[in-house]
Amino acid sequence: MAKAKTSLTAVERRAEELDTIAAVLPIERRDELAELLTDHDVETLRHLVNQGMGDNTLRALTSDLTYLEAWGLAATKKSLPWPAPEALLLKFVAHHLWDPEKRAYAPDHGMPADVDESLRSQGFLKSVGPHAPATVRRRLANWSTLTKWRGLDGAFASPALKSAIRLAIRAAPRQRLRKSAKAVTGDVLARLLATCATDSLRDLRDRAILMVAFASGGRRRSEIAGLRREQLTVEAPIPVENGAPLPSLAIHLGRTKTSSGEQDDVVYLTGRPVVALNAWMAAAKIESGSVFRGIGRWGTVSRRAIDPQSVNAILKQRAEMAGLEPEEFSAHGLRSGYLTEAAIRNIPLLEAMEQSRHRSVQQAAGYYNNVTRRSGRAARML
Repeated sequence: MAKAKTSLTAVERRAEELDTIAAVLPIERRDELAELLTDHDVETLRHLVNQGMGDNTLRALTSDLTYLEAWGLAATKKSLPWPAPEALLLKFVAHHLWDPEKRAYAPDHGMPADVDESLRSQGFLKSVGPHAPATVRRRLANWSTLTKWRGLDGAFASPALKSAIRLAIRAAPRQRLRKSAKAVTGDVLARLLATCATDSLRDLRDRAILMVAFASGGRRRSEIAGLRREQLTVEAPIPVENGAPLPSLAIHLGRTKTSSGEQDDVVYLTGRPVVALNAWMAAAKIESGSVFRGIGRWGTVSRRAIDPQSVNAILKQRAEMAGLEPEEFSAHGLRSGYLTEAAIRNIPLLEAMEQSRHRSVQQAAGYYNNVTRRSGRAARML
């Protein structure tokens, strides 16, 4: 019994330590994380917070670290060793990149059934089949990053690992899919907003979420869910010829996925999105704290912020209400849709990137190219 009590105390201590970084690193599954992560894992995360790493990067690292620890326990019955030996890295690739056709006649190919069942029961696995190569590469990259932050060297650059990944991808090709099958362009957004036509709290909130997420440059769902009243500042109205000045707000994003710790990224809202946001905050009486919150069954506004997945669920629900196919859209469609709509309206790429906060011209230009290639001169040679 004494041993069990000691173990419980260790878990409780890790939970309390995770609470100390919750302001920078929102954690929804604290108790579960406290059981899966080791003392060294938690200490590494606290160190990264103190180093000023971006919030979104920290969330991604925590998510992947938790998955890796859960997989390690399921596959080896032990917590991850640091640094991980090459054999364990190769096992990770073999468990996640495999050929479904070979699995049909070789049950031992790919992830073992007991490992699959363990991860699925904990909610770490939901879809059936091998992982996307990009997901495997990202988790290995974060595994490598966490190893380096512990002052250790790993085998992540070994020729055997690179070869295993390359051969696994070649043996089990996957169709490359966008995060959102379809972009939420201006016409689609108009249909979604048409479903938020009343003055009910839910319609006011969802309208503000959709308009703010799109107009602020296609903000990520984590940024929308985590938006706080303290990040908003009122700006001088924008003059309009022969019309009333447009209201303006600044959103101070702080550290983001693509900014450094010293930068305070700022994006601006003008006109209708500001009106929609103000209408929601006034109706919900939000003067501080989280901007977008849950709404109870009887119309009670929660004190807690919605979670990032709720942004995705809201968009899909509105798509279904608008007569669209909800599976064709996701929250990321607002981000890709913003740049696609900017290209359609002939807004210069660099100007759109100032709002979307993309750092890679190559990535942002991809949305522009899809629009301009279809209607450009190169496609009309005959």
